[in-house]
Amino acid sequence: MGRLTTHVLDTMRGCPASGLVINLFRVDAGTGDRQALIVSTRTNDDGRCDAPLLDGDAMQKGRYQLLFKVAEYLRRSGDDLPEIPFLDDVVINFGVEDAEQHYHVPLLLSAYGYSTYRGS
Repeated sequence: MGRLTTHVLDTMRGCPASGLVINLFRVDAGTGDRQALIVSTRTNDDGRCDAPLLDGDAMQKGRYQLLFKVAEYLRRSGDDLPEIPFLDDVVINFGVEDAEQHYHVPLLLSAYGYSTYRGS
């Protein structure tokens, strides 16, 4: 069975990003890239979600978007961000070709940069 998971690491502090809000959207290319919110969650103390974002029948081939509310997390963690932060929301658009596979999309985060990749 396929599934979608994520985790967030705060590379500035060298620890998991706990309490960071994540929204997952399905992107429907047939309707002008309209987005439908699938799940809204928050990372746990390990920077992970308590359950897969998608699994079972919910895991389908298609286009998706992960939206990470990073400025909110960074401010709460003590970063002195300007009124208009460099990174407010980090958006990762990605595709699921084979819904039977595990797609892991981690985020490595600091106030002025981020990185992602398809993990395992």
